[in-house]
Amino acid sequence: MDYIVLDLEWNQSPRGKAGERFGLPFEIIEIGAVKLDENRAVCSRFQEMIRPAVYRQLHYKTREILQMDMEELRAARSFKEVIQDFFAWCGEDYVMCTWGSMDLTELQRNLNYFRVKNPMKKPLLYYDIQKLFSILYEDGKSRRSLKDAVVYLEIEQDIPFHRALDDTLYTAKIMKKMDMDAVGQYLSVDYFRLPQKREEELHIVFDRYAKDVSRVFADREHIMEDKEMTATKCYLCGRSLRKKIRWFPAGGKNYLCLAYCPEHGYMKGKLRLKKAERGGVFAVKTLKLISETEVEELRLKRKELERKRRTKARQKASG
Repeated sequence: MDYIVLDLEWNQSPRGKAGERFGLPFEIIEIGAVKLDENRAVCSRFQEMIRPAVYRQLHYKTREILQMDMEELRAARSFKEVIQDFFAWCGEDYVMCTWGSMDLTELQRNLNYFRVKNPMKKPLLYYDIQKLFSILYEDGKSRRSLKDAVVYLEIEQDIPFHRALDDTLYTAKIMKKMDMDAVGQYLSVDYFRLPQKREEELHIVFDRYAKDVSRVFADREHIMEDKEMTATKCYLCGRSLRKKIRWFPAGGKNYLCLAYCPEHGYMKGKLRLKKAERGGVFAVKTLKLISETEVEELRLKRKELERKRRTKARQKASG
């Protein structure tokens, strides 16, 4: 299996949101990629600019960052021509690797908009190298910029940043230094094409936690009424767990709960509700083992949130 390290550059309406075309907030204008073999050595490169069809003037930020002009882009081939050649270059057996999660979302939006068949697997599992870097070298939650990661690993900065191929080469150098055996199980799930039926819903178990991705629901109320999505099962033994703290809103569209496995201990559940690309909402549920200290922190968090809600309700009633 090959690794395809991908980076995209895109343009947007010079008028911002006011000039945004529905379904295409960002139009891809350059694609860069390197193919790595199983030893993470570069064996092939792909780079090409793309002629804009929608946003035919460069946004000032795009021009400033990429140092390119519209004359270069007008001479390029169309998105459909370039992307078909790109997927042919990828081959059949590969896994996508990106720095962060945005590139694959915008790639698929462009595929949809220009009516090009999406040849990538569904569900689309990929390596978010930015996330893996954090798991290996930091706390697993923080996210460094590509340049900061290059500096951290003392990689020679012998090419510029902020062009598609150059950024993939830096990402490949980072991957070469990483212990992929230690983090290779932590595949990310792309949420652009979601499960539509219960039997398509995803359940993935990692060493440290389990992740479920639901089908699309009409609204959050339907999700919270769904017994499968709100159930807590130990991902180590499969036992159905009693909740010590039921699901409670924890800010934004997040819910938390506390469950207990007699064999493995306390587990924290987190339910994140997200908007689906084509309407409706879906949920990403994670369940992981936590320490006694973290249990107490979760209990205190619930109490503090309840206190704030009561205070807000009293203020509303009196005011």
